[in-house]
Amino acid sequence: MGPGTGALPPRAFFTSDAASLSLDGAWRFHLSPSAAAAPAGVEREDFDDSGWSTITVPGHWQLQGHGSPAYTNVQYPFPIEPPFVPSDNPTGDHRLTFDLPSGWPSDEPAALRFDGIDSCGRVWLNGAELGVTRGSRLPSEFEVGHLLRPRGNVLVVRVHQWSSGSYLEDQDMWWMSGIFRAVTLLSRPRGGVADFHLHASYDHVSGLGRLSITAAPEVLITVPELGVQDARSAEVPVEPWSAENPRLYDGFVHTAVERVPVRIGFRTVAIEDGVITINGSRVVFRGVNRHEHHPRLGRAVPRETALADVLLMKRHNVNAVRTSHYPPDPHFLQLCDEYGLWVIDECDLETHGFGDLGWEGNPSDDPRWTESYLDRMRRTVERDKNHPSVVMWSLGNEAHTGRNLAAMASWARDRDPSRPVHYEGDRECEYVDVYSRMYAPHEEVEEIGRREDTNARRRTLPFILCEFAHAMGNGPGGMLEYRELFERYRHVQGGFIWEWIDHGLEADGHYAYGGDFGEKIHDGNFVIDGLVFPDRTPSPGLVEFAKVFEPVRITGTAQSIRVESHYDHVSLDHLRFDWVYEVDGAEVASGSLDVPAMTAGEHAELQVPQLPAASGEGWLTVRASLATATTWADAGHVIAWGQIAIAEAAPVSPVTAVELVGVGDVLSLGPGEFDPASGLLTRIGEHPVQGPRLDLWRAPTDNDRGSDAPDDRAWREAGLHRLQHRVIEVGVREKALVVRTRVAPPALGFGMLADYHWTADGGRLRLQLDVTPDGEWPCTLPRLGLRLALPAELTTVEWFGAGPGEAYADSRQAVRTGRFKSTVDDLRTPYVFPQENGNRADARWLQITAGGRGLRVSGEPVFDFTARRWTTEDLDAARHPDELKPREHVHLNLDLAQNGLGTASCGPGVLPQYRLYAQKASFSLTFTPLS
Repeated sequence: MGPGTGALPPRAFFTSDAASLSLDGAWRFHLSPSAAAAPAGVEREDFDDSGWSTITVPGHWQLQGHGSPAYTNVQYPFPIEPPFVPSDNPTGDHRLTFDLPSGWPSDEPAALRFDGIDSCGRVWLNGAELGVTRGSRLPSEFEVGHLLRPRGNVLVVRVHQWSSGSYLEDQDMWWMSGIFRAVTLLSRPRGGVADFHLHASYDHVSGLGRLSITAAPEVLITVPELGVQDARSAEVPVEPWSAENPRLYDGFVHTAVERVPVRIGFRTVAIEDGVITINGSRVVFRGVNRHEHHPRLGRAVPRETALADVLLMKRHNVNAVRTSHYPPDPHFLQLCDEYGLWVIDECDLETHGFGDLGWEGNPSDDPRWTESYLDRMRRTVERDKNHPSVVMWSLGNEAHTGRNLAAMASWARDRDPSRPVHYEGDRECEYVDVYSRMYAPHEEVEEIGRREDTNARRRTLPFILCEFAHAMGNGPGGMLEYRELFERYRHVQGGFIWEWIDHGLEADGHYAYGGDFGEKIHDGNFVIDGLVFPDRTPSPGLVEFAKVFEPVRITGTAQSIRVESHYDHVSLDHLRFDWVYEVDGAEVASGSLDVPAMTAGEHAELQVPQLPAASGEGWLTVRASLATATTWADAGHVIAWGQIAIAEAAPVSPVTAVELVGVGDVLSLGPGEFDPASGLLTRIGEHPVQGPRLDLWRAPTDNDRGSDAPDDRAWREAGLHRLQHRVIEVGVREKALVVRTRVAPPALGFGMLADYHWTADGGRLRLQLDVTPDGEWPCTLPRLGLRLALPAELTTVEWFGAGPGEAYADSRQAVRTGRFKSTVDDLRTPYVFPQENGNRADARWLQITAGGRGLRVSGEPVFDFTARRWTTEDLDAARHPDELKPREHVHLNLDLAQNGLGTASCGPGVLPQYRLYAQKASFSLTFTPLS
């Protein structure tokens, strides 16, 4: 249960002008089913590995044809008997022969550095054992200078899948093994820079930056831009570093024999009156939790992929990252420094599986584990201490509480008093500086905001949600209401969405999740819970996040526009404001908006521009975009937007019921034909149709299936997925067709009375649907609307309403009112686990056509719709998107409403105002065939 053996003391991560050699690439590899079965003598230089396979380092052996990944969220995949692990412990032997580059300093010390080995590695060089590493996502360095030779160096690493360290690494992710981060040989010249700690604070009152270095006496700092030369300390005027303006000063730390380039950001983190401030200003963390994941490479994430993450975050108004639940690859923090992200740097620690045992035997309070806990904290802090982006240390995640965590906090605070200490598991806040919660419902956050907590210590601390708004599948819902709480209460300072990316692994034409590799113990698709899909395509949830947490708020009325800055530090000087005026979705005017200079937190009221008179529904859209290019986006990238209603739509021309109902083998009314027995529409114009009928079911979302009392279970127990329709009456009147039905589940006594009232005039067919609950309904409704099937050739969809993306009752801030066009296929959101998706909201009208022929649907005044090539039942049954096969129809839902999304996959359910209950309702639509 110790931290390992033989490693050098931890130190800062840096590169220098000293010689170095990357040992990444192709290694010889052999996998054994257990340590006992592993070949003997692999450390010998003359060992014959010619029959072994080849593996890429960095990499996981399970993703290179050796064994399989396995996913669990909480459960350990082995018996809990700390510190012991099973004898059947897959063991991977790695061997590499390498030569030193010409000019390598042969008489100098050298360090062999491993940035990540999962979970335990035993290391030999040229037959000599160097030591053992534990702490999978933390660096280990070994002194090897005395062992090196110019040619034919033999490096051997035996990696065990399980070790005592595995008990501390139960972090809701794929269990995958190997040397998954870089391996580097570093020359360490005598008299060089062994280690250093830069201190770069900023006084927001004086504007002075204070720079100093803690290192050996011969180590100095030079920053040419600041006029700092060969110094140990300096005080100079500087521009501060922040996530909004990541100003870095290039310099170098040096001795007579070694030079280390550094990028220095001046900033000061403090807690003042229970509020986190940075550079004297309150900050709000609009953050995400980020596991390291690649759909083919697992946690061996390439640097270009890490950069893609940072760019996507910046472009979607993310300003903070919690490195869940381990320190990231060190190059990711360099990107955060450069592009500007606040970072909570989390230690490589989680013991969540002990929770299933009531935390009995949990290492967090066991003194035998103290040194392992402290070693992990030391390696985290020492590696990352020089990054301005790191503004908080986190002890780990879901390891309950105990003396070892308290010791970690004490050590970190003593070692680096410039950063607060975070750990959500310290519920009493005995040894942390910040009160943190996961998935606290809105009402609890409201109570914390009002400082109504019964714990006096917690009432004095800043509050953050280290995890909230679980982004699993379709959702999360309710982000807007969280943002309002962050803005209402000064010490409620934001949070971190769980999480950034779906951890799908490429397999068999889809993305695999737990159970897809035959795991006996797994947690299914709970690993598919991100704001971006596995290929890093933004999900609708990320687009919603960008809108909800935009740093500029644009609202208004027909007379005035209000522009509010929600930046923490910078002014609006980097933005330009433009407007466009649309009537019935067509642009009629545009221009630029003159917004006065505003510092962070200010607002201004502006006059609406002179707009041309036009007949129809008028919307003014104002956009704030980058005036010039930045390192992370081009000029014109939209940071924020707002839409203001200017003119109301003209009333819909009513259907005046002039057509008579024709009676015969079919019932005819205007452009429609109906089945006389069922009263269902069978044709409209030249197009055969099936329906429409009342529909109450949707393919449940991950959030519907979540929580202790899931909506999905209640809906299925109520039989809403297998409703049956009884025709009570098909009534033919002179100018109306009235179809009365009762819709109900089998074996139960409640239902819904649904009356269809059809009229027609001038080639239009109008339906008024009246629904009335019959009996005592036990649950909410998934949806309330109509379902019909149309010819498969109708593939082009155009609508005037909310778009362009999907929207639901509690996740719809990212859509605007306009005129949009798509195909049926492109309306789909391909969630890794199939579920309800693709809803378009507030349509005034919809056209679904092929070559201009098809169907137009108009609302009175609006409706929601989805269109897809398979049924809701197909979607409900599928477990991967490739199981969904197009049918012979386009299936169209026309809805009055759907239940909200919530975040009950892990968190609170749908807020009361977004729940859909069974109640009396009316819904009117007009259908017009297009030819």
